[in-house]
Amino acid sequence: MIENASEMNPKAGMRAWIGFCALALPALLVSIDVSVMILALPHIGADLGANGVEQLWIMDIYGFMLSGFLITMGTWGDRIGRRKLLMLGSMGFCAASLAAAFAESPDMLIAARALMGISGATVAPSSMALISNMFHDHKERSLAFGIWMACTMGGMALGPVAGGLLLEHYGWSAVFLMGVPVMALLLITAPVLLPEFKASETAKPDLASIVLSLAAILAVIYGLKELAADGIRPVPLLIVPAGAALGMLFIRRQRRLHDPLMDLRLFRNTSFSTALGGMFGITLTGAVMIYIAQYLQLVQGLPPFRAALWMLPSVIASMTGMLLSPIIARRIRPAHLIAFGLAVSGSGCLMLLDAKAETGFASLVAGYVLFNLGTSPLVSLSGDLAVGSAPREKAGAAAAMLQTSGEFAFALGVAVLGSLGTYVWQRSIAASVPPDLPDAEALLAADSLAGVMAEAENMPGGIGSNLLDAAYEAFAASMHAVAAASAIIMFGVAALILVKLRHLQPIGMMRAHVPEPQ
Repeated sequence: MIENASEMNPKAGMRAWIGFCALALPALLVSIDVSVMILALPHIGADLGANGVEQLWIMDIYGFMLSGFLITMGTWGDRIGRRKLLMLGSMGFCAASLAAAFAESPDMLIAARALMGISGATVAPSSMALISNMFHDHKERSLAFGIWMACTMGGMALGPVAGGLLLEHYGWSAVFLMGVPVMALLLITAPVLLPEFKASETAKPDLASIVLSLAAILAVIYGLKELAADGIRPVPLLIVPAGAALGMLFIRRQRRLHDPLMDLRLFRNTSFSTALGGMFGITLTGAVMIYIAQYLQLVQGLPPFRAALWMLPSVIASMTGMLLSPIIARRIRPAHLIAFGLAVSGSGCLMLLDAKAETGFASLVAGYVLFNLGTSPLVSLSGDLAVGSAPREKAGAAAAMLQTSGEFAFALGVAVLGSLGTYVWQRSIAASVPPDLPDAEALLAADSLAGVMAEAENMPGGIGSNLLDAAYEAFAASMHAVAAASAIIMFGVAALILVKLRHLQPIGMMRAHVPEPQ
């Protein structure tokens, strides 16, 4: 017997949807701030006199703090109140944005970016948990999650475009100031439009769990980023397993606590665990975006802003897919829709194999569109699958786990798939550089296309030109290796979703008296 679930859950009113808009804008902003620094960093470095190490910290400290504090903030929101935590985070984000915009030294900017990351960590878990409180009708809740995820993922891709426009007309300070009015609007409207919710029984936060979670997450992500950026070196190679060991201690402690910081019992729910696993899998392929951005700028010679514009079609396709997926899933089982989408995404990865140094530009753009479009059903529906399946008092913690798994996966994917690409690059470039060339050693030591381009500029015209052509082909080969590995991941996750979520009915419909597998 199948019955309509919406008959038992009231639909949200206009106030809830207006309040939802107040939640979606900060999500877009926090995501933009992750990627907007790609274009702004050279200008900031020149203006503030930041050296290479300082520029790296300006770039990365935001993401480190954001990912490190997600679990803590998600659980705290459940305990002290989700709206309260969101407003506290918004005030902190405003203050940190102003400090960053008017920073007079690299150290001041690094500190401001760190506070922005900590404050930004309140947005995702609090917003997703509030969405689960505001929308009780399954169809509406799924649509709201889809729109919110579209804003989150779209912000990552829109960052370079927004950064390019602001830098061209207003300078790098404007990159940070754009967040102030958005967060100020949230502070004004939240008390009126957003409901408050906190768990009825709350215990004092376990300080040891907070310290262990922060140390584990920051150590692993920092180590993976360092390995991806500079190759295998002793310090990051030791930091990653040390962080993993701290993570195991954290998990053991959570199992013993009566009121843990991260409730591991959530993983018993099939929808929750599969959503996290699926999102972890597809986020591993984030290295594809990095290779495509480098291909457009280094191989095709496009300036950063034009390269960002060529990536916009994929952003539009992704956001469109995320908006439509909850509606389509009302008539098609989510497992079928998600698996079909991931098959499309895997096919897009295979299309990238046609992109060479001189040909295949259209295949690259079209393949990247399919790559993003195909992932949109899983991204859009993951919020409802994970957060919607958790108990109401654990919604913030569930949202934080979903976001944290994505941060881990992106760092791991860049490190692992980036290493695969580097290996193929080195093999290809070694086969192209004549061993008797005077500068052969320097060329072989260059671990990137940009490094070879810098070395080739100092060589005689014919030799330099031939080496550049070989370097372009070597880069294309490394991109193909990453794209092929990503296709395998996409098809694998599609199979996982088909098996694990086959019991789910179309959104808004439920089968009576049939419990979900645990």
